[in-house]
Amino acid sequence: MTGVDAVRQAAVSLFARQGYAGTGIRELGRAVGLTSATLYHYAGAKEDLLAGVMRDALAELLRSARDAVDGPGVPDGPAVQLARLVAVHVGFSAVNPQTTRVTDHEVRALSPATRAELVGMRDDYEAMFARVLDRGARTAVFALTDVRLARLGLLGMCNGVANWYQSGGRVDLETLQERFIEFTCRMVGTPVLHLADLGPLAPPVRLACEPPTSTTSREESA
Repeated sequence: MTGVDAVRQAAVSLFARQGYAGTGIRELGRAVGLTSATLYHYAGAKEDLLAGVMRDALAELLRSARDAVDGPGVPDGPAVQLARLVAVHVGFSAVNPQTTRVTDHEVRALSPATRAELVGMRDDYEAMFARVLDRGARTAVFALTDVRLARLGLLGMCNGVANWYQSGGRVDLETLQERFIEFTCRMVGTPVLHLADLGPLAPPVRLACEPPTSTTSREESA
């Protein structure tokens, strides 16, 4: 792990635990044994750290989602594509829980220009869900009357994984993805699919900025 990775992991850990506004640059420096000046040399200002973490997270989600929908060997049809998107999102949230929580909750802490950039990336990602849901609704593959609410509900459900899923608990990642695919299919009114129906699906990437798995208990761990 590089010095920059160590700084970013410490930043994610602190931001996830006590919020961006509640984390001081000196506190971050102490966490990695660096002075404020050395910390700035490694990673820039505090906002640069936050923006970099969010940028990496959203870029990986976009890359994975595009592969899920348009990658080689992907079976055609909105039901399979939606199930693949859900598997990707759940997998990412499960292996990058602290980064996911920071990315979800701290966008308002960014300066306007940086916020606009990252909200644009987030919108591009969410638009992939919207397109697949709209296609499924238009072709009667999905029994949906409100695509927007379906998208918001699905993303909220998947984002929640980062708040409670615990690696090594009673549910492994593959089972978690299977269950969420089942929930999704039932939600949109299409026959239930399974991971085996989805074609090749790459394992989720653990980002370099994601801190080591914490042993701290969460509200409900699975």
